[in-house]
Amino acid sequence: MSRLITHWIDGRAWSGTAERTGEVFDPATGRVAGHVDFAGPAEVEAAVAAARAAFPGWRDASLARRSSVLFGFRELLNARRAELVEIVTAEHGKVLDDAAGEVQRALEAVEFACGVPTLLKGGYSENVSGNVDVYSIRQPLGVVGVISPFNFPAMVPLWFVPNAVACGNAVVLKPSEKDPSAAVFIAELFAEAGLPAGVLNVLHGDKAAVDGLLEHPDVRSISFVGSTPIARYVYETGTRNGKRVQALGGAKNHMVVLPDADLDLAADAAVSAGFGSAGERCMAVSVVVAVDPVGDDLVARITDRIGGLKVGDGRRSGCEMGPLVTAAHRDRVVSYVENPEGATLAVDGRDHEVDGDAGGFWLGPTLFDHVRPDTALYRDEIFGPVLCVVRAQSYSEALDLVNANPYGNGTAIFTKDGGAARRFQNEVEVGMVGVNVPIPVPVGYYSFGGWKDSLFGDTHAYGPDGIHFFTRAKVVTSRWPDPSHGGVNLGFPRNT
Repeated sequence: MSRLITHWIDGRAWSGTAERTGEVFDPATGRVAGHVDFAGPAEVEAAVAAARAAFPGWRDASLARRSSVLFGFRELLNARRAELVEIVTAEHGKVLDDAAGEVQRALEAVEFACGVPTLLKGGYSENVSGNVDVYSIRQPLGVVGVISPFNFPAMVPLWFVPNAVACGNAVVLKPSEKDPSAAVFIAELFAEAGLPAGVLNVLHGDKAAVDGLLEHPDVRSISFVGSTPIARYVYETGTRNGKRVQALGGAKNHMVVLPDADLDLAADAAVSAGFGSAGERCMAVSVVVAVDPVGDDLVARITDRIGGLKVGDGRRSGCEMGPLVTAAHRDRVVSYVENPEGATLAVDGRDHEVDGDAGGFWLGPTLFDHVRPDTALYRDEIFGPVLCVVRAQSYSEALDLVNANPYGNGTAIFTKDGGAARRFQNEVEVGMVGVNVPIPVPVGYYSFGGWKDSLFGDTHAYGPDGIHFFTRAKVVTSRWPDPSHGGVNLGFPRNT
């Protein structure tokens, strides 16, 4: 009998009976591993009501108390990280090393939030006018919603939840229905760390649950990560309902390789960034822009490395790339391989040997060369192990290609020329830039976010922007009676 994954509401597992459920698969075998309850209007209301009831007490908790809970959660997460890694691999399919890296990056975000007493300091100006002082404070929003994607079921929730909780908010988290167990595990650890019941709730489901949060009048903000069409929908619907929204969308990340680059370094980077986690990363390299004359040599080196990449069940020793998350997603990615639109299919991932169950959702690393920018291969966010090589004749042509793309999430340049790298980081219209670094995800004390169609809203995720997003500024102007000019006699000498 498959296990049941249910909601976490008001500090405990939900005990009701869902009208609808969804299947949760083991991607490496293709078999159903469990079922997850889907929320309807009643469950949405219950989760929001629990958060609303918990908010006043948590808002008024001291910064020391909040920080203590965050430190406790950090210690529990670190001690039990192996369990979370196994949960991620079992439901998402990424290999254990990838899952371990995800949990480590999540820990960085938690550690940043542990410093909330420093992060929430305001400003103070004394005597701006006669006996008048002005100071600023930041206060929590209230009930906040987090809608996270399937590709990072542990890391992305922990981009948002620790900062939201540290700032004094109460949270309703809606994880992906494809791999929901990590979110429940996180909620259980928070409860063990002393977070009061109702401050963090986990609500499972599909569009009905999302719309319930977007439209609920008591939800003050929405944080979202997903595809660009859904990010746009979340932003427009949430703001129309009066909410503060940060909606991180899709990507088509380019890696520019200049003629002077270390081609071995570039080829290694293209393979790890293009095929790690089966390409199911918003920061995956999707396009390598080879500035000729290095194109042929670079493609040959990438091809050689792909041949040695071990694809299989992420729980098996030595596997470097796992399956895709569902059969439907695998079939969608394969449809691009079947229609090269004039590009050269240099490596066909359908032929790659797999160390895993035949029923798994497999597609090996796939490489296209001479891809044209006017094709779906180039335009679409494929979100799978498909790497496209586009040829350019100059730095300027490569830069123009990146800047013309509607996405602006991440990019990288590989070169030994410091001047070229500095010019690129200044001129490229992308939110996150790597210099000889293929996946430039910021560390936890900076913030993550793209430009153009990769971000809807003004605030990036986690780091300083996360603290800003989950609080509102308040400025207080105060004047107190001077005892020397009347008022209560406190024993001060009076002026004559």
